[in-house]
Amino acid sequence: MHALLLAITLAPPSYADLKLAIEARRLAFRAAYTSADSLERAAIVDSARAYLFDRVTLEILPSWHGTQWDFNGTTRTPGHGYIACGYFVNTVLQVAGFRLPRVKWSQMAAEPITVKTCHVIKRFRDRPVSEVAAWLKAQGDGLYKVGLDNHVGFIVVRDGRARFVHSNYYQHEVGVMSEPLEGNNPLAHSRYRIVGKLLGDAMMTAWITGADLTTLP
Repeated sequence: MHALLLAITLAPPSYADLKLAIEARRLAFRAAYTSADSLERAAIVDSARAYLFDRVTLEILPSWHGTQWDFNGTTRTPGHGYIACGYFVNTVLQVAGFRLPRVKWSQMAAEPITVKTCHVIKRFRDRPVSEVAAWLKAQGDGLYKVGLDNHVGFIVVRDGRARFVHSNYYQHEVGVMSEPLEGNNPLAHSRYRIVGKLLGDAMMTAWITGADLTTLP
């Protein structure tokens, strides 16, 4: 009986609970931001960035692992139905609390959205994936978006270790997965790659205030 109670106590929050918790925290950040001066606002943005990086990389993304890929997949629920690569990226950002046109952006090429949302961008054409890895290492830990010839996904860099997280059409029965940058995957095989670092100051200010990402310059 004691073991059962302990298991219940330690059970992870549901996906719905996670979304509610993130929104409650966003509102708390917004209240603090609204009454803060410029120096305090900078600190609040930094704190919000660290919080959201952890929620996305440690909770939201792993919850999607194993959700099957399909070209027309649009599910909003991890583990149920199918998810295409663009819908995966934009659904994750929306669940994290960003306001964005999920359907429109999921059907667009990655480049213009990356340019709008990312504060640091690097393009690689006909370059080995090792150069991408070296650039990411120089940029440091963070959440990155990567657009490829015919694919889009995230790159998570944590403690200097980079992982490619995407809805994988190479292994559609597995779908969403986290894997090394090098290997038998679209990132390694793509001739063109645009990599952008997400969660910059402008993007985080939009998250805190509830502004739509389409309003970013």
